[in-house]
Amino acid sequence: MSVFKRVIKFLGLRAILLTSFAAFAAASGSAQADLTVDITGVGSNLYPIAIAPFTNEGTAPQQISAIVRADLQNSGRFSSIDAGSNPVSETDSVDLAGWKAKGAQAFVGGSVTKLANGDYDVRFRLYDTVKQESLGGLALTSSQNNLRMTAHKISDYIYQKLLGVRGAFATRLSYVQRVGNRYQLKISDSDGQNEHIALSSPEPIISPSWSPDGTKVAYVSFEKKKPIVYVHDLPTGKRVMISDQKGNNSAPAWSPDGRHLAVALTLTGNTQIYVVNSDGSGLRRLTQTGGIDTEPDFSPDGQSIYFTSDRGGQPQIYKMSAQGESAGGAQRVTFHGSYNTSPQISQDGKYLAYISRVGGGFKLYVQDLSSGDATALTDTTHDESPSFAANGQYILYATQSGGRAVLAAVSVDGTTHQILSVRGGDVSHPSWGPFMQ
Repeated sequence: MSVFKRVIKFLGLRAILLTSFAAFAAASGSAQADLTVDITGVGSNLYPIAIAPFTNEGTAPQQISAIVRADLQNSGRFSSIDAGSNPVSETDSVDLAGWKAKGAQAFVGGSVTKLANGDYDVRFRLYDTVKQESLGGLALTSSQNNLRMTAHKISDYIYQKLLGVRGAFATRLSYVQRVGNRYQLKISDSDGQNEHIALSSPEPIISPSWSPDGTKVAYVSFEKKKPIVYVHDLPTGKRVMISDQKGNNSAPAWSPDGRHLAVALTLTGNTQIYVVNSDGSGLRRLTQTGGIDTEPDFSPDGQSIYFTSDRGGQPQIYKMSAQGESAGGAQRVTFHGSYNTSPQISQDGKYLAYISRVGGGFKLYVQDLSSGDATALTDTTHDESPSFAANGQYILYATQSGGRAVLAAVSVDGTTHQILSVRGGDVSHPSWGPFMQ
């Protein structure tokens, strides 16, 4: 394989050079359509929960209880017990023994009140029907436009109280969609709703990467007929060119403190890893090899960088100090399979997600970094661009399903699978955002 072709593979451009994934059916043509979620597998030991309609939630444009119910069901960790159509507020007396008899181990009631200024007061209470006690609740004030995110925050509270792990419903996704002859960088809620276009371009956009505070996305744009790294401020829409060095500029990855980005550049020939300040200053080279070093990803503590390198002949995942190879060299991390790329580290530092070539296809794997054990999480063969949820419980990735280009998510234990279908064009390069500050 030529050096050029190897660089292209490492940049994650297979989809662009090979006409990306197959287009969706023509009948699904709206470019503004939201992403939809289909559960294709669920975990065992689901937590049965009943979520009653909230009192007066019909006065709001969003049905809070329905959003919470969908969040929990889509997580693959909960089963929904029919709570009927009668609203139950957070102050109502609840027959917890009766709900336990119906199979619910938890019950949720709440209310929505429209305030004089147009905002909404949203309250709820969570009950443990087995222990016959309240597990608390929240009172949240929300603008009309923020009601869905308010519902996601309620889902996060319930998830953490019942499962002991912080929920990631109140986070956002980014991904790239090709619609006709244009590429769109899209931002959505974690359930695919509230989708909007952050950038539209006639040239490819690839490799979006969220800043740690969730306010910015770094990405690679080809709008100047070459790959250039930008940082896009989502609240204002303003962006800054971070790296426009000679040759290719690719694979941006934020440091945990948001002060730096690691990038892959062909400044001196073969692709090597550099670090640059978040304003584009202070470029510094980190790797010094004659091969291809690319796809950097910082460890959660900011002390290490994982990356893809072919220094051993075939691409594998390596780890080095965030100060560069000169501070102690690089250690190979992956040993299962002969071709492994696209490293992503979970936020707790326990797991490595990556793409492995298996029998000519590309599959998502997860490796326990303490034991070295690696497990295939999918039965598809066109997997790309893994990205962990902020709570480390799920991995988002791009793949093909039924001849369609889709996003998908799988739990780290492999028991829960979701297909996230986006209508209107090819979809690729997903990235799951951090917890909102």
